[in-house]
Amino acid sequence: MCVLKVFSESDVIIIPSALDFVSQDEMLTPLGRLDKYAASENVFNRQMVARSLLDTLREVCDDERDCIAVLERISRLADDSEPTVRAELMEQVPHIALFCQENRPSIPYAFSKYLLPIVVRYLADQNNQVRKTSQAALLALLEQELIERFDVETKVCPVLIELTAPDSNDDVKTEAVAIMCKMAPMVGKDITERLILPRFCEMCCDCRMFHVRKVCAANFGDICSVVGQQATEEMLLPRFFQLCSDNVWGVRKACAECFMAVSCATCQEIRRTKLSALFINLISDPSRWVRQAAFQSLGPFISTFANPSSSGQYFKEESKSSEDTPVEDKNRIRDQEVPEDVQIRPEDVTSDPSISNSSVKLENMVEDHAETSRKSPGEISVPVDSSLLCTLSSESHQEAASNENDKKPANCKSALRPEGGASSPDSALLDQELYNSFHFWRTPLPEIDLDIELEQGSGDTLSPETPEETSEVTVPGSSNITMATRKELEEMIENLEPHIDDPDVKAQVDVLSAALRASSLDAHEEASDAEKRSDVQDELGVNGLPNCKINHDASVPLISDAVENMDSALRYIHNDSDLSTNSSFSPDEERRSKVQDVVPQALLDQYLSMTDPSRAQTVDTEIAKHCAYSLPGVALTLGRQNWHCLRETYETLASDMQWKVRRTLAFSIHELAVILGDQLTAADLVPIFNGFLKDLDEVRIGVLKHLHDFLKLLHIDKRREYLYQLQEFLVTDNSRNWRFRAELAEQLILLLELYSPRDVYDYLRPIALNLCADKVSSVRWISYKLVSEMVKKLHTATPPTFGVDLINELVENFGRCPKWSGRQAFVFVCQTVIEDDCLPMDQFAVHLMPQLLTLANDRVPNVRVLLAKTLRQTLLEKEYFLTSASCHQEAVEQTIMALQMDRDSDVKYFASIHPASTKISDDAMSTASSTY
Repeated sequence: MCVLKVFSESDVIIIPSALDFVSQDEMLTPLGRLDKYAASENVFNRQMVARSLLDTLREVCDDERDCIAVLERISRLADDSEPTVRAELMEQVPHIALFCQENRPSIPYAFSKYLLPIVVRYLADQNNQVRKTSQAALLALLEQELIERFDVETKVCPVLIELTAPDSNDDVKTEAVAIMCKMAPMVGKDITERLILPRFCEMCCDCRMFHVRKVCAANFGDICSVVGQQATEEMLLPRFFQLCSDNVWGVRKACAECFMAVSCATCQEIRRTKLSALFINLISDPSRWVRQAAFQSLGPFISTFANPSSSGQYFKEESKSSEDTPVEDKNRIRDQEVPEDVQIRPEDVTSDPSISNSSVKLENMVEDHAETSRKSPGEISVPVDSSLLCTLSSESHQEAASNENDKKPANCKSALRPEGGASSPDSALLDQELYNSFHFWRTPLPEIDLDIELEQGSGDTLSPETPEETSEVTVPGSSNITMATRKELEEMIENLEPHIDDPDVKAQVDVLSAALRASSLDAHEEASDAEKRSDVQDELGVNGLPNCKINHDASVPLISDAVENMDSALRYIHNDSDLSTNSSFSPDEERRSKVQDVVPQALLDQYLSMTDPSRAQTVDTEIAKHCAYSLPGVALTLGRQNWHCLRETYETLASDMQWKVRRTLAFSIHELAVILGDQLTAADLVPIFNGFLKDLDEVRIGVLKHLHDFLKLLHIDKRREYLYQLQEFLVTDNSRNWRFRAELAEQLILLLELYSPRDVYDYLRPIALNLCADKVSSVRWISYKLVSEMVKKLHTATPPTFGVDLINELVENFGRCPKWSGRQAFVFVCQTVIEDDCLPMDQFAVHLMPQLLTLANDRVPNVRVLLAKTLRQTLLEKEYFLTSASCHQEAVEQTIMALQMDRDSDVKYFASIHPASTKISDDAMSTASSTY
């Protein structure tokens, strides 16, 4: 018998589940949990406290007292004996500081009072990991500007200066110097100059530890760039000279690596006279590692000599060419006279014997550029020594040209205008009339051909080392630039002949002689003229100069308006018949052809020697690559007028056996073309460019990535020659190199603007259609954009027959392709055409939409899915199909209804709704990826 026992409610025993227990931690307040684990003996618990400090602050951010309590516990946690806990805490400090900054009204001065002292104290921690994390935290706080300027001056800098004291720990001292150098750009010039610079100079002379000197040398450029030119030249340069001659090669190597930054912080004179000689010492250092670093920095150091005058980057905005100048204005300029009361007598000429021994240098008027820019476009002021320079008058040019043997120094004439403003009111008014506020130089502009500066290079200033005894020669423009340039060069050579014993003068005579040969239009006529001039100079001797008299009846056309005479000026720079193929040049003449005056010649000679095979053995196996890398900067510095100095080196690098060297040149050849201009590019760069096109794929990719940038600089006839070679880019050494073809498609999109519609249709269209059928979806996706842009260009052309033919070809080859991938590509092209408005919608409805709608019955679901997306998300978004009640709109709606009844669920989905979160491009790419 079964007995049933009934329990009352009071007798029921409830056994709770483990989930019903409430955690004791959840019962605690955030501060309670913090205190519990901060006092734990388990190291991992205390590390967890350090990681959770930011979360705890966010929980209590509404209560200011709780925030202060958390910060106080951070201060106690900072005294933890375990280094891992202190390091973990320091990693969280930047995040906590940012939180304090955002909640500044609730917890003012929290960072300065609680966190910054911990960071500063950990800089001298015994544990290396803690010091490293504190250094990183300090730099992060400075970079985010979370430390007040007052705190930097009173709390951070004093500690760093103390850590760099002579009795400080070696490792700590080295790290403190590194921190000081790294924080200098962040704290600014004032704090650096007052607090950091004196100790930095002391550390540069630390005799006991070379590690400290090495850190100073490595960061020398950063300090120079912060404190500026004056402090660099007065305080830092003497220390830099000491470091460059340090007995430890690592210190000298660090100096070589930062040489360019130091050079940028000095003036041109110090750069030329002192730093150049110092750098030559580093290049010839006994240590191979120092020489290697010096050669790597040689190109960047040479680039610091760049200026608009020497580099040829000169731009005149809204200025008139000489053809646009009225005749009366030309006459006014030509008839401008100098006051006749300006007389120069032989007894007024200085008798200082140092003049005859002075180093006469050909300059590009860097210091005088400000005065030059204020002159009229047709005239320029050239400071010259009256005892050395006599120039022909404009009136005597024809007479001198017809009877050059009668030319004597006593017949020399010049138009001088004193610096003290002795010009007439009429001439002052003329200066105001010709002044143009837009007449200024600026950074390089791609399609500007310099010619003014080229001619300045042929008639540059001759300034002795006694500037106080100079006067200013004002010369208006002349219409006959070739004759004026040649006569000016001849006069300069004559005036320098008496001082030919001086090596510097002799070098300048060599430069002028080479320029005179280059400016000749006829080599035989030039040889005859040079012979006559040589005979005249032999007859005159060195005693003819004091008898020179100055005539003020006419002005001297030293430098003419070069806008009118572009071809002759460029012919002066580069004449293939005179320079490249003239086999009569002696070795000395070839050496002289590499002489210039923009940078110290010794530096350029060392740079040109980087292609010497012996350098690869004695310095660095990749020295040629470094030479190639910095060559565009060196070319910009020298200017196109000195390209002849680099031409041979560039050709040597272009034929280097290492493909990395050729690859470097291939990636930068478009930049060099901008520097050199169209004529030099066509003569010297195009043959090398053609060689790169047939090189390895690693080299060809450099040319391909900037194909548009290079071709747009060429003349249209030369540019069309490359249409036949574009097809070759489809062939690669490795067929799996799909990125090569993708880059080709990108470049073809840019090239569309450079060619006519017929060229696009005949040459670019076959390549584009080939890429649309590529095996890689990424290549096809870019090609669809290419084809759509091609449709746009050809349709807008007159007549639009090419566009219609291209559309018909798309319909025939892709829309009716037997392979489903071709039909899918047709939908992609239509989608891109619609999105980018490449065709008017009425034209699209006529030419492309009928074939597009027929794909609703395609047997492959992928094609129908893409069609549904295109119709629903792209086509119906156009205004043409929203407002017009045409037969085209009715056909689209019927097609969409048919797709909504499709047997495939994905087709139904995209045809039925418009997913707001689905981007057509993303879905299209995913569909395209599944093509093969």
